[in-house]
Amino acid sequence: MPALALAPALRPAPRIVPRPGPGLELPAVSFFGRSLAEYAQCFALDLAALKGRDVLDVGAGPSSFTVEACARKIDAVAIDPLYGEGAEALAARVETDYTRMFGQMRAKRRLFRLNSFSSLAAAEIDRRAAAQRFIADYEARFYHGRYVGGALPRLPFFDGTFDLVLCAHLLFLHAAQFDFDWHLAAGRELVRVSAGEVRIHPICGPDGKPYPGLVRLRRELRDAGIASEVRAVDYEFFAGANTMLVLRRAAP
Repeated sequence: MPALALAPALRPAPRIVPRPGPGLELPAVSFFGRSLAEYAQCFALDLAALKGRDVLDVGAGPSSFTVEACARKIDAVAIDPLYGEGAEALAARVETDYTRMFGQMRAKRRLFRLNSFSSLAAAEIDRRAAAQRFIADYEARFYHGRYVGGALPRLPFFDGTFDLVLCAHLLFLHAAQFDFDWHLAAGRELVRVSAGEVRIHPICGPDGKPYPGLVRLRRELRDAGIASEVRAVDYEFFAGANTMLVLRRAAP
């Protein structure tokens, strides 16, 4: 299990001003998650190649990636600002956020491509099952270090702790809530704790449009010694979410 550099600490949620629009309304970062199968698609993962490797899921929420990955002998760790709360409180948060999010999805069906599910109902069943797997494992494994409380742009791990770092549906999906400097600091921090690649999905906002600061972000990361690449993925749950940003330390 990767060592911690400092004690986990929960960070207060940023003050959010709702911004209604044609896309999903995301006035705050929801406690929302997905399964290992969905991660494998949206991050183009070779799960067999990850066996025995150290993998970090950042902003993991109630995703079941970590519990399922560990069952496959992948040394996975998840980090989220809400970890540290009791399992009952997290289960209640799941119910609140899932009800709200799936209500929006049904109301804005036109935004979704669903190439990985037969319907929104099937997606909801799959993601609620993933959350249930997470809750059961969290209750048993939080004190074993599998789930760590913490948040970007400062993660409680040593430099280069993980072979692969994943960040799903956080940075660019919530670009309205975090300014450019936060995104730059977050990108640098994700690379700091990685000994290999960082994969960030998606690169668009809830309206399906690319993150407007992407060119500038990649340029400033390059100036900081971080190489970046936009890769297509065979996955698109909502319109425009079919790419990921890959970061790694640039070769000397």
